[in-house]
Amino acid sequence: MTETDTTTPDLTSIYGASVSQIAQAEAFTNGDLPVAVYGLGKMGLPLASVFAETCGNVIGADIDPDVVETINAGECHVKREPGLEPLVADLVEEGALRATTDPREAARVASIHVVIVPTPITEEKEPDLAILDAVISDIATGLDDGDLVLVECTVPPKTTEERVFERLLTESDLERGDFGVAFCPERTSSGRALEDIRGAYPKVVGGVDAESTRAASVIYDEINTEGVLAVSDSTTAEAVKLFEGLYRDVNIALANELGRFTDELGIDVREAIEIANTQPFCHIHDPGPGVGGHCIPYYPYFLIKPFETPSPLLSTARDVNDSMPSFTVSKVREGLHANGIDVKDATVIVLGLTYRPGVEEIRASPSIEITQELSDSGASVYGVDPLLDSFDSFDVHPIDQANIYDIGADAIVLVTPHEEFESIRWDNLDADPDGPSVFIDGRATLENLELDSWTYTIGTGVKSR
Repeated sequence: MTETDTTTPDLTSIYGASVSQIAQAEAFTNGDLPVAVYGLGKMGLPLASVFAETCGNVIGADIDPDVVETINAGECHVKREPGLEPLVADLVEEGALRATTDPREAARVASIHVVIVPTPITEEKEPDLAILDAVISDIATGLDDGDLVLVECTVPPKTTEERVFERLLTESDLERGDFGVAFCPERTSSGRALEDIRGAYPKVVGGVDAESTRAASVIYDEINTEGVLAVSDSTTAEAVKLFEGLYRDVNIALANELGRFTDELGIDVREAIEIANTQPFCHIHDPGPGVGGHCIPYYPYFLIKPFETPSPLLSTARDVNDSMPSFTVSKVREGLHANGIDVKDATVIVLGLTYRPGVEEIRASPSIEITQELSDSGASVYGVDPLLDSFDSFDVHPIDQANIYDIGADAIVLVTPHEEFESIRWDNLDADPDGPSVFIDGRATLENLELDSWTYTIGTGVKSR
């Protein structure tokens, strides 16, 4: 290697660069290739922060002025992400990270464009790529020869090649071969974003051409300590991301369907699953009250809706998982009936409204439908969640955890077992003559407690006095 291999004063782009990959990587980590990250939400801000700590030259774009103002003040609007708050503060103070509400400003200054915006589904379950389209159009206004566009948000297969790349060609003054585009999916979970981005798993990279894949691999190899898994093309990379989520959705549906056999079989299905999983080719997930979050409940429709190939398994898995909140409510009714109480006369406390313990996210949370169905049945429903400031999405009377002993509830439904609930005095609730006569345990959190009340655990069954 010669001295000129690592000296890159003139390197301002990475796609099609003629210097060595070592020199390209050094130019990136030195900050010579400015990075724009479009979307500074729960996954976008951690991603922008890891890019910034690696290269020291990141501008983040978000249409929410409050988000931008917060970040530029060195503060963090994303909560419960270990290490993120001090990292943002340090990066902003160092000048490594700044934010703007103008994505076109970001596009003008950047050589590397990283897109991580929401890709939701409509009420008709169709993928809604309007936000992605708008951001790509903004990037096109500032796209330069040699720039690299990296798409991290989950999309239907073929989106990167047929929608993103083609829009950039149409709306910029560049031609095929002038710039690179690759799909590099985020493989990140809330509550561990920095750990995942930095290298809990290898980074998947697939470009619209070989040079895009190569250039993207150079970038992510500097970010992810586990390295890069380069696949054949962008469509393969898109499929990888979907398949990860679809596996979980179908597997959970299997567990939920098996769990519903608990009563008729008269066995603890959770025990049977645990023992079955000791066989190395078996890995059944756990049953529960439903599947929530911004990923798993939505990903199946990125295959079901845009393509003609039949997908009955994916559709059935969605139906099974979507039915679990109603199944949970049916067990509330059953327990109340066993104690001579009509649901319309009952007071019910629902514990845990977010979709996952320790995560401040309510999208598609099973508790939304559970609380709505109970309320529609006439029950007085109270909701407890120590992570939430707003309860507007739930048909509940919000109360603090400390007040659950004073409500005089007929039933308690534990949907999402936050760590804070470990301090609940279950024995006191159970022994109180005016306390709940029914406990519904969605996640087998109470299985080690000896409660005298009618207690039903999804997948385990009923314990009655």
